[in-house]
Amino acid sequence: MASPRTPRKRRRPELTAKKKRAVYRFSDEEVVDYKDIALLRKFMSDRGKIRSRRVTGLTPKRQREVAMAIKNAREMALLPYTSYRSGAPGRSDRGSRSSR
Repeated sequence: MASPRTPRKRRRPELTAKKKRAVYRFSDEEVVDYKDIALLRKFMSDRGKIRSRRVTGLTPKRQREVAMAIKNAREMALLPYTSYRSGAPGRSDRGSRSSR
């Protein structure tokens, strides 16, 4: 009796993992400062959200430091909480009850 053959799984090229590139390389003695706005903007999206560790390629410790620095800079009004524009197309009637 012949043994059943299992079909081989082929990987599609678009599903293979890509090598992550770090947004910024920190040296061991470098400290994340809330006053360094140019550096902190690299870790924020264009909408003002803090980018995830998966996107930035930071270590967990560095990601916590960056997140705290961004939050401190927001409190000091150095960075915006969001960059939402009130006149953006397609967003003007969002939330209004008159159109329902």
